[in-house]
Amino acid sequence: MEDDAPVIYGLEFQARALTPQTAETDAIRFLVGTQSLKYDNQIHIIDLTMNNIIIKRPLHQVGEIHISAPADRGVLACYNRTFCCVLSLDSFGALGKSSAQLFIALATSSDSKVLTCAAVWRMPKELESGSHESPDDSSSTAQTLELLCHLDNTAHGNMACVVWEPMGDGKKIISLADNHILLWDLQESSSQAVLASSASLEGKGQLKFTSGRWSPHHNCTQVATANDTTLRGWDTRSMSQIYCIENAHGQLVRDLDFNPNKQYYLASCGDDCKVKFWDTRNVTEPVKTLEEHSHWVWNVRYNHSHDQLVLTGSSDSRVILSNMVSISSEPFGHLVDDDDISDQEDHRSEEKSKEPLQDNVIATYEEHEDSVYAVDWSSADPWLFASLSYDGRLVINRVPRALKYHILL
Repeated sequence: MEDDAPVIYGLEFQARALTPQTAETDAIRFLVGTQSLKYDNQIHIIDLTMNNIIIKRPLHQVGEIHISAPADRGVLACYNRTFCCVLSLDSFGALGKSSAQLFIALATSSDSKVLTCAAVWRMPKELESGSHESPDDSSSTAQTLELLCHLDNTAHGNMACVVWEPMGDGKKIISLADNHILLWDLQESSSQAVLASSASLEGKGQLKFTSGRWSPHHNCTQVATANDTTLRGWDTRSMSQIYCIENAHGQLVRDLDFNPNKQYYLASCGDDCKVKFWDTRNVTEPVKTLEEHSHWVWNVRYNHSHDQLVLTGSSDSRVILSNMVSISSEPFGHLVDDDDISDQEDHRSEEKSKEPLQDNVIATYEEHEDSVYAVDWSSADPWLFASLSYDGRLVINRVPRALKYHILL
């Protein structure tokens, strides 16, 4: 990709599922899942090489696919109202990049009603990372997936989200089913899933989870969830609630993400068109609020390396890249923690050069013509990101070169 020009690819079917392949840190690779109601859906493996896109398509027989961001090397979660799927392209990180590929999918099954459920699948070996055949090769044709085991949630309701433990052996999964939060242990080479513990939302009305993220901090013992307009934190060791942000948004919370470098900072977005940033130690008010979108905000994603860079995607068909430097780990141009920030603030009057830079919108991307349901950063290139709209248009962009050099230099 030269001169920050976008790369655009159109899928055959509608899509709402996008994630980078985190096991692949050398090549730029994203995975996209389609959502056709009439035809067999596909998982598109998108490799970007010298401005050329290489496509490989394994078939997904059980229905619609929706992929969320992965939490472990090679792991990805797919979900929607009908199906949820989670893909591991690295056998949970234990066997290396070229090892067997796994994935989890939610499917409908019932004679009288639709039930969203999850299963663990293995990807075809022909689709292992590091292989770069052209789209005309046999590897680009549809492949089948091998079912390994189910996550049996029939007693808990429809699953809304599946997230993987960010660290460790990659065998722990949190799933959200109606008002239940479930912790699973995968055993025997992922051929069996055991429900280790669970908790439930309590209160008036029909409380249901909508999304969740596993924190990479605190030794991976915390998970954040969204239900209606509320954000909650959970301790996975006791499955107890540790904080609650009621009325975090004026309408439904769509997504959330943890700052990768600041352990108490969390971003959320929702149907009130806002993106909010929270310090979970003091949840009375957000530390920052963005109001740049004109419709529902479906996704918010921190950059994995430079947490001042924040991506958002919305039903207004726009992707916005923001520079939230004042609440980042580098507010003075170098990596600091919260204590350092306090020390710096004590000397502001004497050291004007160390004042935090101003937050601002870096760029607004308008290559999409439909609702943008997913945005995410590349695992191989911290300056590259992808966005996906419902009409199946995938757009790959780069952070503007001038900002990149400003951050680095």
